[in-house]
This record gives sequence, structure tokens and C-alpha cells, in this order.
Amino acid sequence: MFLFRSVFSLRSLFWSTGLAVMVVGSAVARAAPPPEAASCAACHGAQGAGQAAANFPRLAGLPASYLAEQLHLFASGQRQNAIMSGMAKPLSSEQIKTLADYYSGLPVSMAAPAQTVPADLKSRGEQLAMLGDWKAGIPACFRCHGPGGVGVAPAFPALTGQSATYLDQQITAWKNGTRSGDPQGLMHTIALRMSDADTKAVTAWLAAQKPEAAVMGKTNQAGGAQ
Repeated sequence: MFLFRSVFSLRSLFWSTGLAVMVVGSAVARAAPPPEAASCAACHGAQGAGQAAANFPRLAGLPASYLAEQLHLFASGQRQNAIMSGMAKPLSSEQIKTLADYYSGLPVSMAAPAQTVPADLKSRGEQLAMLGDWKAGIPACFRCHGPGGVGVAPAFPALTGQSATYLDQQITAWKNGTRSGDPQGLMHTIALRMSDADTKAVTAWLAAQKPEAAVMGKTNQAGGAQ
């Protein structure tokens, strides 16, 4: 009986150890960037953290389905950007999926933003982000993008961790029609109801917020953060 138990324990140890090796091996394999990511890294960083100073957004931890859709939209011209359109058009569907899966699986690690919100923008920005302005027909950013703006997969990306200028550019793009493909035209409709002052206030407030726990990788419910 003792021998049987010993053999069984050794066999269990072997299988559990083997499984652990397989899991670790898979993680290492996923961490290796695909060849297509070399071009992305030049602007978005080796770990997909983005470059706020140059207005290149964070990709790491965003939902894979969202990232893939954006590449398809850039390729088709529904989302207009000269650099990204040129990058996306040559990609096959398989390459797009590979890139989306890779960046979605990258851990998100960001320091808290150093900038502060100008006093004249803080109150309005916080209102729009957290409560919205229903009299103007503007829902709260967090209503769709999740508490703290951490994102809700698959259609609503994180707002936390993006620069104010990048967020401002996107609202402007939704407004003037150079970006489309949003579910039910939600962002286009909301952007049209926002004044330039509203846009400046809410983007400044969002960019100054400390990254939330979900963005920092404490949970994966926000669309890919690991």
C-alpha cells in the first residue's frame, strides 16, 4: 500500500510539475513579440505602454477584439490616420489577430500621471467623466468605459493611462467623422454634443487620474489587463 501511494504521489508530482513547465513555457512563448510588432514598437513602445509626450496611445492590456477592430478600421479608412492606415493595410487578418492577441496579453505598468488638472477645468471634467450632463445629452464616460475609466471589453477601451492630447484628438475625430465604427454611433453622437471647453475639461481630468487597480493588472475584468 505504501509503495502504491509513493508511486501515485510521484506520478502526481510528475504530472503537476510537467503541467507547470508547460504553463511557464506557454507564458514565455506568449511574451515573445511577433515579427509584426517591430513596427508598432517604434511608436507604442516595446511593451505597448505608448508615448504620452508624442500622443501615441497605450496598447498593452486593451481588449484583443477592440485592437483587432481598430486595425481593420484603419485599413479600411473608416478610422483615418496616415501613419496607422499605412501600417494596417498590408496586414492580413491572421497578422492582425496575432498583434491584437499579443498586445492584449501584455501587462500594464504605468506610473501615476504627474500632471494636475487646471482649477478652471477640474469641476467640469470630473462631472462629465463621473456623472455626465444629462441636460446636454452627455452620459458619463464611466457609464460605458467602466468605473475609473478602466475599459469594458470588447468595445470600450480604457481611458486611464492615455494622454489628454490623444483623448482630445479622438473626441474631435469622432465629432468630425474621421473616426467611425463605434457601436451604434454612440461616440459620434456624444462628441457632437460636447463643446470644445467640455472636451478640454474632461480629457484633462481623465489624463490626470491615477491608474486604477484593474488597469495596473490587479484584475482582468477590464478587458485584458493581466
